[in-house]
Amino acid sequence: MKPVYMDNNATTSVAPEVLEAMLPYFHELYGNPSSMHSFGGQVMKEVKRARERVATLLGASPEEIIFTSCGTESDNTAIRSALLSRPDKRHIVTSRVEHPAIRALCAHLATQGYRVTELPVDGEGRLDLEQYRRALSSDTAIVSLMWANNETGVIFPIEKAAEIARERNILFHTDAVQAVGKIPIDLGRTSIDMLSLSGHKLHAPKGIGILYLRKGTKYSPFLLGGHQERGRRGGTEATPSIIALGVAAELAQKNMEMENTFVKNLRDRLENTILATVANTKVNGDRQNRLPNTSNISFEFVEGEGILLMMDEYGICASSGSACTSGSLQPSHVLRAMGIPFTMAHGSIRFSLSVYNTDEEIDFVLEKLPPVIETLRGMSPYWKADARLCGES
Repeated sequence: MKPVYMDNNATTSVAPEVLEAMLPYFHELYGNPSSMHSFGGQVMKEVKRARERVATLLGASPEEIIFTSCGTESDNTAIRSALLSRPDKRHIVTSRVEHPAIRALCAHLATQGYRVTELPVDGEGRLDLEQYRRALSSDTAIVSLMWANNETGVIFPIEKAAEIARERNILFHTDAVQAVGKIPIDLGRTSIDMLSLSGHKLHAPKGIGILYLRKGTKYSPFLLGGHQERGRRGGTEATPSIIALGVAAELAQKNMEMENTFVKNLRDRLENTILATVANTKVNGDRQNRLPNTSNISFEFVEGEGILLMMDEYGICASSGSACTSGSLQPSHVLRAMGIPFTMAHGSIRFSLSVYNTDEEIDFVLEKLPPVIETLRGMSPYWKADARLCGES
């Protein structure tokens, strides 16, 4: 049974064009790009081309692109570099809804004597820029805020937040893992100092990411070793994956309009029909200012895990939140930060689409999901109690 895959914020399929481009670098063109001979030199030319493609997608210069292993490495590198380059400053500003790659690092740094401010969000998952401005101080070394939330798709006003940090001479980093390829980004027109990207979120393979480092930004490498990445990240280049990311970046540029028309329309039809046909449901997050592919819906008085397990029997793949916290039985930290009631937060499902989804798949989910919710609510003592209170049979 072919899966109906709607969990693209967790990971994406490798695009056929991307797979085709990377395969020769496993067996035919396997030279080390750092070698002096021409066999390695021809590989280095393709690494350079990939760097240029990624830079074009981001509106950056190729020399500002550092290839890493993933978004988590890029996030860790950015924050640790900022702290090492400004040893006199001990304050970090972030938000309560960040990815675990940021939250876990900041929690660790708090045990090392750093002061961490986690900014709250409102009930729609939005950031208050005035509250953010007040949180900054002369002791702030770095601000790290996600561009778009991985669970709700809510987009933060990152460009304005970066401007505010620049005015205070504070370094600014954004985890843009979910945003890249879905919304236009032109870093040359922003005050952003560092940005993280993960290839497997835009149809490249797992195990490749980038850190954007603005020209002139003080930097301390996280991985020390050889001269690769202009001495900024030691380790032999993962050539097949780098080339794959370059092709994926070019595809993302071409498909961005489709993301914001076709994919958005699929998402809206899925979401609006669920709200119209299933009682006691709620969309979590700002429905206007969010990614075009993401819908986070709460189904009151049922467990999200139960919904996922029953949908999985039909081959429908979705998520109850971040893939990095899916093993937890606790409600999403993002929804808790938004003040979503417990009975709603526990029954939240994230649908995240891609350009490879179809109208037929949306129809299939809309056929199978309502009976799943009805079955689970029939088993829920909380739903039965609520129905009695409302005078229902």
